[in-house]
Amino acid sequence: MSQVGTVNDLDQALGYLLKQAATTLRGAMDAALRPLDLTVPQYACLELLGRRPGLSNAALARGAFVTRQSMNLVLRGLQDRGLVTRPAQAASGRELPTQLTPAGLDKLHAASVAVQAVERRMVTTLTVDARRQLRDHLTACVAALTDEPD
Repeated sequence: MSQVGTVNDLDQALGYLLKQAATTLRGAMDAALRPLDLTVPQYACLELLGRRPGLSNAALARGAFVTRQSMNLVLRGLQDRGLVTRPAQAASGRELPTQLTPAGLDKLHAASVAVQAVERRMVTTLTVDARRQLRDHLTACVAALTDEPD
């Protein structure tokens, strides 16, 4: 029996399937990162800093899909563990550029290996071409929702 107002079966709704995939991926990443004593936002922060050292709190928050307040807590925790450094005072403005420490680089490497294993497991039944198409289609979906309507 279906409720009034539903358009299609939930298992056919692309948005629901994407959310289910994202939630399942997040759970698998959490499990893979737990032995490294990292959360997904902490890993995302390390990964972003590994690619672009010196990012601000705001840029890290955007890249990790968390609020600036949450990123501040993430950074404080990583700093307390010796994985990142931030200057006590901003050189100019309010930005405190963050850098990975050698221990942070080591942790990032281990975490990247763990997350890559999860991603490989997620797409194990897809051909190389299907993986490329999936990336292309997801990129197009993101672009369609972030582009300004005409």
